[in-house]
Amino acid sequence: MKIIHAANELKTNGKKVCLAIGFFDGVHLGHQQIIRQTIADAHQHNAISVVLTFDRHPNSVVAPDKVPPLIYSLPQKLQAIESLGADGLLLIQFDKKFSEQTGEEFVRNLARDFGKIHSICVGADFVFGHKRSGNVALLKKLGSEIGFLVHGLAAVSLDGQIVSSTRIREMIRAGDIDAASQMLGRPYAIWGRVIEGDKVGHQLGFPTANLDATGLVLPPNGVYSGCTKLKGQFYRVALNVGFRPTVATGKSELRVEAHVLDFHGDLYGENLEVEIGEKLRDERRFDSKEELQKQIVRDIAKVRNGD
Repeated sequence: MKIIHAANELKTNGKKVCLAIGFFDGVHLGHQQIIRQTIADAHQHNAISVVLTFDRHPNSVVAPDKVPPLIYSLPQKLQAIESLGADGLLLIQFDKKFSEQTGEEFVRNLARDFGKIHSICVGADFVFGHKRSGNVALLKKLGSEIGFLVHGLAAVSLDGQIVSSTRIREMIRAGDIDAASQMLGRPYAIWGRVIEGDKVGHQLGFPTANLDATGLVLPPNGVYSGCTKLKGQFYRVALNVGFRPTVATGKSELRVEAHVLDFHGDLYGENLEVEIGEKLRDERRFDSKEELQKQIVRDIAKVRNGD
């Protein structure tokens, strides 16, 4: 999948473009429907399939006090989109200047820069442009004028519930990992860059990778089983989400720490994706580090045995 940052960077060689547009946080079942429709259109009409998304949540610019915690980091989202098989991805820098475009200006600029658009596919409730001035009705109006088709797809339902990023965030916060995974269409995972920690885990005999999960929605505090893939090999993971009340000193900060079983190496600076499995226990304060160590041994045994 070729990643571009402006529509005119795409070499179409005279072919038309089929576009899927959205923020696509989580790339859940509803998003997948939109992207797959776009890919199918492109295959049918010998066109190029392109997913258009943004480098940050639009609210971070237009309504900073209403930015939701994200399901996926940007690299995680791009990887999920690529796995669906689109030819290209247009990653737009959502800044103040871009946010001031009207919906009509946004669409006309895309049509000009891509050359020829065959179709645009979005969710039925998709809105865009300055002051949310664009919607499916505007797309269809401009499509009739400029010459492209519009698919405004209805939301996907699962077990009687609408699949949405908002609903998935609620499920993750509530600890309903299975339900979140079902709506995502893949196991829920936390993806973060491994950052320098205070090496408390190493001092206890259980080195951990500290994940930078800034801006991400997280499950309830506690210890979880999980797994990750490193250099083509799968490893089991004991994951702690919380404030480490037994060892914390000074101001407590929420940490996401992964102990990768049987891995020996340096992960600092690497991106690590950990699929979240069962919750093993709540976070708690122990009377001593020795008690904490004994509990960690029990936690790791459960992870190793798949309990």
